Amino acid sequence: MLQISPHLIIPAAEIELQAIRAQGAGGQKVNKTSSAVHLRFDINASSLPDAYKQRLLALRDSRITKEGVVVIKAQQYRVLDKNRDDALARLGDLIRSVTVVPKKRRPTRPTRGSQKRRMDSKTKHSKLKQLRGKTDY
Repeated sequence: MLQISPHLIIPAAEIELQAIRAQGAGGQKVNKTSSAVHLRFDINASSLPDAYKQRLLALRDSRITKEGVVVIKAQQYRVLDKNRDDALARLGDLIRSVTVVPKKRRPTRPTRGSQKRRMDSKTKHSKLKQLRGKTDY
């Protein structure tokens, strides 16, 4: 069970965790223990609200496959339990990022004063460049 917010909980049955061997240098028993975690979460088959599903699928994130499956590999720690907690926390952060509704952009126009200041500075700059030119005696 993964608690995203007080009223949004993902059941453990929807999250697939698999222990795999971690990459990188190890130590004793490196070829025997599987301490890294592969987390798979199918967005379309989940119990998330439809709005969250659409926002998750619209994200341009390398952890989300074309089929709509979130794949997270956690191998930062040397202990399986810590890597499992890390993978679940990263999934929670990803889902929390889409729960915030983005503000709708209201198009604005530049003020008349800012337009005038811009045009004045352009005029001043062009006059300065004209003064640098060759003079006709």
